[in-house]
Amino acid sequence: MEGIYARESPRLGRAVQVGVAGDRVISVSFPESVPDDAGPDHPLLDRVFDYLDGAEDHFDDVTVALTVPTDQRTVLDAVRNVPYGETVDVARVARLAGLDDEDEDDLHAVREALRANPVPLCIPDHRVSGPGATPPEVAERLRDLEA
Repeated sequence: MEGIYARESPRLGRAVQVGVAGDRVISVSFPESVPDDAGPDHPLLDRVFDYLDGAEDHFDDVTVALTVPTDQRTVLDAVRNVPYGETVDVARVARLAGLDDEDEDDLHAVREALRANPVPLCIPDHRVSGPGATPPEVAERLRDLEA
C-alpha cells in the first residue's frame, strides 16, 4: 500500500497524513486539510486514530525510512526510546543520544534533528519540550492525550 494517506482529525483540528513507500513509513505530517490526492484508508492511519481516541500506542514497531544524516539519525533513534506519557527536555535527548548535554553545539544538533524529523508520532518529538517537526499546538494536544 504505497502512497499518501490522510484523514481529518477533529481532536487535532487538522489532518493527519502518512506517506508510505513499500513497507516503510517515509513521512508523517499534520496539514491544515486533507490533500486531494490522499487516500483515506491505511492500517497506520487506523492505529493513529485509535491512539487519538485514547488507545496507548508507542508506534515503536513501525518501520520508518529515515533519509537523514547519521548524527540526526542517532538523535531520532534516541527519541524513539522516550516512553509514552513522558516529556523530556533537549538535554535529556542529548544524553540519550550519547552527546554532551552541556555543549551548545550538541544541543543545537539535537534541536536541528528534532525539527528535521520526517515521521512525527513514529519518532515522538512531541515528547520533547522544545522545537520539533510536530506543530506546537498538535504536540500539546498529543502530550495532553498521553497524560
